[in-house]
Amino acid sequence: MQKVLPLLLTLLIAIGSCAQDYRLPRQRRGSGEIILKRTAYTASYNPVTMQPNWVAWRLTADHTTGDIHRKPYFQEDPDVPEPRACYQDYKGSGWTHGHMCPAADNKWSDKAMEESNLYSNICPQHATLNSGMWNRLEMRCRQWADRWGEIYIVCGPIFYKKVHETIGQHQVPVPEAFFKVILCMKGTPKAIGYVVKNNDGKKRSDDYVNSIDQVERITGLDFFYQLPDEIEQKVEAAYNLEDWKH
Repeated sequence: MQKVLPLLLTLLIAIGSCAQDYRLPRQRRGSGEIILKRTAYTASYNPVTMQPNWVAWRLTADHTTGDIHRKPYFQEDPDVPEPRACYQDYKGSGWTHGHMCPAADNKWSDKAMEESNLYSNICPQHATLNSGMWNRLEMRCRQWADRWGEIYIVCGPIFYKKVHETIGQHQVPVPEAFFKVILCMKGTPKAIGYVVKNNDGKKRSDDYVNSIDQVERITGLDFFYQLPDEIEQKVEAAYNLEDWKH
C-alpha cells in the first residue's frame, strides 16, 4: 500500500496538469463582464459595447478541418441582455462581421459553427483587414495547431479612444484595434502576441507582433495566468519569430 500511494499521487497530479485550462484570462471583478461558455470557445461579453471583451479557445489539430459549412447568417445571442447587436446594426454600415473565434476553426461541429456566428463573438471590422491580414493570421494559427497538435488563443477588440464611431440603431461602438495572443506548450513553451489597428491592415502580420506583456499593458488583461510563474514570466516577456516559422 505504501508503494501504491506515491504512484497514485503522481497519477492524480499528472491528470490535474493535463486538465489545466490555460486559455482564459483572469476575470475582473466589478467589470460587468458576462462569461459565456460555448462548445468551442469561452467569451467575456461586455453589455456596454455589445461585443466581447475577449474570446478564448483551445485549437487542436483535429479541429482545423471538417465537413461543416459556414452558415450564411448571423444571430442575436439570447444569452445576453438587451439591447444587443443585431444584423440591422451592421447592414449598410460599411463595416464587416469580424469573427473573434473564426468560423473556419469550427468546421468540426454543427453546433460550434452555429455559435461562431452569434453576435457575442462578432465585432465591427474593416473589410480589408477582415479578409486580409486578420484572415491570414487565422490561417497561420490553424497551421500552428496542425504542426504542434494544439495551441491556446485569446483575441478581442481594443477601445482606446474616449469617443468611438458607432453603427446601427443600437450604436454599437467600432473598435480602434484588435489583439490576438497565442500560447504553445508543445516542447519548449512559447507565446506571441499581435496588435493591429482596425484599418486596411495591408502590412505583413509580423509587422504587428508584440510580446504578451506588451499586449497586457495595452488591454489591461492578464493572459495565461494559470501557467507556473516561471513559465508565465518567460513566455510573456519576449517572443522569437523564428520559433513561429514554418
